[in-house]
Amino acid sequence: MRRTVLLFFMLCATLVGAGAKHKARVVRLETTAGTIRVELSDETPIHRDNFVKLCKQGYYDGTLFHRVIKDFMIQGGSCDARVRQEGDSLVSPPRDKVLGDCDPGYTLQAEFNLPWLFHERGALAAAREGDDVNPEMRSSGSQFYIVYGRSWGENSLGKVRASLDEKGVEMNREMWDAYLSRGGAPHLDGTYTVFGHVIEGMKVVKAIQGVATDKDDRPLEDVVLLRATVER
Repeated sequence: MRRTVLLFFMLCATLVGAGAKHKARVVRLETTAGTIRVELSDETPIHRDNFVKLCKQGYYDGTLFHRVIKDFMIQGGSCDARVRQEGDSLVSPPRDKVLGDCDPGYTLQAEFNLPWLFHERGALAAAREGDDVNPEMRSSGSQFYIVYGRSWGENSLGKVRASLDEKGVEMNREMWDAYLSRGGAPHLDGTYTVFGHVIEGMKVVKAIQGVATDKDDRPLEDVVLLRATVER
């Protein structure tokens, strides 16, 4: 009997120890506006592993945040939005070119995980083509955005919740409270894959989303993702 109990506690200790060793993947995004650190969710393994792969390949290094909308989000990861080195100066893509049409040549299966991963302020999510050409809501192979969003009151948020209900997307109490207290972009829930969140650098996100932009939402002064480094 004593041996059985001892083996049981040894097994429990082993399982706890194994769980304690696991740490979520963290990526450091060094930009010309400052550093942002994001944690990737294990609940979206396809997006997590793809993002880690591209970061390790240097795919994102030198790319622009090519689409920025105040009180909404900052978007990057398009390979046609990469600056190139000429001498000692960084040369950007032409201003008359609309950016954002470039990716690695593949898309990713959607990994919606409501109510655990939603578009609260600081969410890291995958961009994608519109429903008319992408009814499966598959994600871009590389393009991502970080939510800043707007602040919400109960009346305005209630209208969004009603709209989501019509689409069969539920906003539970936790999501409701998070949007009221922290803000975000709830209208995107259930249609775009959230696969992580900012753990450091929201002041940088705030600064980027507030920059002046042109008619195509491209910052008038380039905001460059200098390096994307997998910390763990």
